[in-house]
Amino acid sequence: MNKLLVLCFAIILSCTNSVSQKTTNGQQKGEILVSESQGGTGKVEFKIINNVQEYAKIFEKNDSELKAEGEEAVEKYPAFPIDKKVILYNLGNFNSGDHRISEIKNIYVKENTLFIEVPEYQSGGMEIQMTSNPWSIIAVPSNLKFNTVELQYSK
Repeated sequence: MNKLLVLCFAIILSCTNSVSQKTTNGQQKGEILVSESQGGTGKVEFKIINNVQEYAKIFEKNDSELKAEGEEAVEKYPAFPIDKKVILYNLGNFNSGDHRISEIKNIYVKENTLFIEVPEYQSGGMEIQMTSNPWSIIAVPSNLKFNTVELQYSK
């Protein structure tokens, strides 16, 4: 009887340990710094932004492409987070709809790939056909180590 009690106690302890490890990984949050529907490269790719100068160049390039001649850039962008890894992610080329990233549900690394879980895009039905090249700048914890980045759409 004592052996059975010890076995049950060991099983309960092993279950609680695995749950707490999963919670720790789930607490890693990504933050959307900027998400725009135009100005991306047209192909799916990412780049790690290493410093404030690279960060500023992104906005200079996109502001000059999007503003009319003689206008000043109106939009202000968030400060560069020093304690996180900053990623420029181009989502590719889309023919219609607004494909900006509006929320990050979860992030995790598996086999050197950073997975960014975002809500699935919901089409509104009849949409104006307009080509867009959306891009986002995302900040993730600096302790994550990865070689590639993938968006993972979920409901």
